[in-house]
Amino acid sequence: MANYIQEIRGLVGHRPLILNAAGAILVNDQQEVLLNLRTDTHNWSLPGGYLEYGETFDQACVREYKEDAGIDVEIVQPLGLFDQGFTTYPNGDETQVISRLYLVKQVGGHTLREETDETLDLQYFPFDNLPPLLNQQTADMLATGRDYFAKD
Repeated sequence: MANYIQEIRGLVGHRPLILNAAGAILVNDQQEVLLNLRTDTHNWSLPGGYLEYGETFDQACVREYKEDAGIDVEIVQPLGLFDQGFTTYPNGDETQVISRLYLVKQVGGHTLREETDETLDLQYFPFDNLPPLLNQQTADMLATGRDYFAKD
């Protein structure tokens, strides 16, 4: 069921929705985290996105990572579930997003070199020097990633 969220929005307009999403932390050799600059809000977030109807969190994570970053990933382990992701988008859509966060490793593909309809740029950042983020949930997920790598 492609474009599930778009279909729902067509029925309910900008009313607040509770949506499910999956995102992931991918780090490079310097233990910097990959973030994407979003086209809709012009701030940074982890590659990831909403589940399509019938998808699992795992499936959505892998699909969204490919769409947002051009990278094929394999899930290493789940890192947490986050349910306080409140966002009002520039078009007026309001959401509370329940996000499953994963640690992933790259198994193929390459970082996108051109803009897409969802991603303007991709860059690695140190966990202690992050750019302007989408919302508090994104900050919370990155803090979980920072804490995970700090214990190593």
